[in-house]
Amino acid sequence: MRAARLIKMVLLLQTRASMTAAELARELEVSERTVSRDAQALSEAGVPVYADRGRAGGYRLVGGYRTRLTGLARDEAEALFLSGVPGALRDMGLQDTASAARLKVSAALLPSLRDAPRTAAQRFHLDAPAWFSEPRTPGLLPALADAVWDDRRVLARYRRDGSEVERALEPYGLVLKAGLWYLCARVADAEVFRVYRIDRFTAVDPGAERFRRDDGFDLPAFWEERAEEFARSVLRSEVVVRLSPEGVRLLPYALDPVSAKEGLGTSGAPDGRGWVTLTLPVESEEVAHDRLRGLGPEVEVLAPESLRRHCAEDAARAAALYRSAPG
Repeated sequence: MRAARLIKMVLLLQTRASMTAAELARELEVSERTVSRDAQALSEAGVPVYADRGRAGGYRLVGGYRTRLTGLARDEAEALFLSGVPGALRDMGLQDTASAARLKVSAALLPSLRDAPRTAAQRFHLDAPAWFSEPRTPGLLPALADAVWDDRRVLARYRRDGSEVERALEPYGLVLKAGLWYLCARVADAEVFRVYRIDRFTAVDPGAERFRRDDGFDLPAFWEERAEEFARSVLRSEVVVRLSPEGVRLLPYALDPVSAKEGLGTSGAPDGRGWVTLTLPVESEEVAHDRLRGLGPEVEVLAPESLRRHCAEDAARAAALYRSAPG
């Protein structure tokens, strides 16, 4: 424990010109007294740590000293590729590993390049959770993340249709989509790949058995295909509409992207005013009513008749509001 902390202290001082005792204590999660003792231990071991006294003082390495202890361990190298997703690292229990990896990379950089991680972090940030929802971290996520990294088969129990099901799974990858975590796994006894919502798992038992990963498996391509299949599976109804040019532009913002894309693919030639007629696949008439209302006068529902009637009633109520004085 202390050896790892001493190495981290050297790496911190190697990446910065000087650090105060308070800054080192905060980074190392120890007291300032411990920092003083660690600096003394490093000095006795031949590492030239020098303490500047006074209000502007701090600790620094003397004479351009550079440690060679910058080799990345495998888990650190893997975690480094996720360092742009800090929330994901924290959820999977990899925050400390990634921090160590970043320190080693920073220590290996030339002095003129050492501010690159900071300047990049101020310009690019990936915010995976969705707006207007509290992010939820499933309790079993770290265990599944360990199994994914280690290609280790797990025995898992999860909720499905009001009951619990047990499966032996080969966890291939994790996906964070709009604040929800999903596991892409191969069912061990069926040789098929499936997607599971991690917050529906009730137990995960990683065994000692490791599985042989299919080198042809492409996680981003698999997820994209399954996500599109799922989106299509819930589009069980159809509505026929006419859209103005502005309605065509706004349609992808009002409807599910798959619904909008498929609907626009059915459109005929524009009429004299530029309006087009198309058939939209939708989840239900109620959902279509809710979403199409946002297009206002840029859309006219032609079928089914019941939806056209509801939209006409909405338009009549809106017209009545605007015919009278405000209030």
